[in-house]
Amino acid sequence: MTENVVCTGAVNAVKEVWEKRIKKHNEDLKREKEFQHKLVRIWEERVSLTKLREKVTREDGRVILKIEKEEWKTLPSSLLKLNQLQEWQLHRTGLLKIPEFIGRFQNLIVLDLSRNTISEIPPGIGLLTRLQELILSYNKIKTVPKELSNCASLEKLELAVNRDICDLPQELSNLLKLTHLDLSMNHFTTIPLAVLNMPALEWLDMGSNKLEQLPDTIERMQNLHTLWLQRNEITCLPETICNMKNLGTLVLSNNKLQDIPVCMEEMANLRFVNFRDNPLKLEVSLPPSEGTDEEEERELFGLQFMHTYIQESQRRADHQVNGSTTLPISINTDG
Repeated sequence: MTENVVCTGAVNAVKEVWEKRIKKHNEDLKREKEFQHKLVRIWEERVSLTKLREKVTREDGRVILKIEKEEWKTLPSSLLKLNQLQEWQLHRTGLLKIPEFIGRFQNLIVLDLSRNTISEIPPGIGLLTRLQELILSYNKIKTVPKELSNCASLEKLELAVNRDICDLPQELSNLLKLTHLDLSMNHFTTIPLAVLNMPALEWLDMGSNKLEQLPDTIERMQNLHTLWLQRNEITCLPETICNMKNLGTLVLSNNKLQDIPVCMEEMANLRFVNFRDNPLKLEVSLPPSEGTDEEEERELFGLQFMHTYIQESQRRADHQVNGSTTLPISINTDG
């Protein structure tokens, strides 16, 4: 009996020793693998950094990282060693996300990441207080962070062809230097309040959205000189649009407009308009053009058409007031 106890104890002791050895061996293997993985990561980051350095160029005194049609789905943290960069131009790289460390590139003036597959803008973008241009068109962005309003130097913002953006945070009205904004080909149903309150805005493209009407408060954009609203579902224009005294270009083609406000006759600075492909209730004829160039200009601008339409509209209104004979519904022309 005693011999059995001794034997069992010896076996257990040996087993315990072996278990400890196996455990230690496994731990050593794990540490070795982790060390090897770390070495691989370091090596890969060094290789990536070397490749990135080759993409750095200087143009007009700016240090620019320029990559085109070369796969970079993510950007390595080793990129931080190039923090002197003033401009990023990464197009068609398959980039999935803007790195969280983007805010550490304090010298950035231009960030152009258009034509990638970016799905979100990190809040850290707001740390780029020197950023003047942010171009993120042709991506898959759905929302815009309020932190973007902290980019106090921003002058140009392009978010075109992201398809699903439908609103902007009100805080973006604090972008006091923003003059150029492209929101075309998204899912806006109205002009965001933030946009209406941007004090310096001069150029706005909201073409190819889902706009059904323009707010009466559109007149707030007093510095706006160019407004693109083509390919929406706008049915009428507010009278207040006539108070936009600096507006020089207005594109309203491919909408559902049925009339043109008479007050637009008084918009003295308007130089370019386009009402093509709208179900306007009047069809008007223009006087014959004297030459091919004039015909092309008239077709392009539509300004003479607008004035002729308003005059015809007023003439009909005067006839109705004076109790004249009812006029035909439309004047069909070849012009």
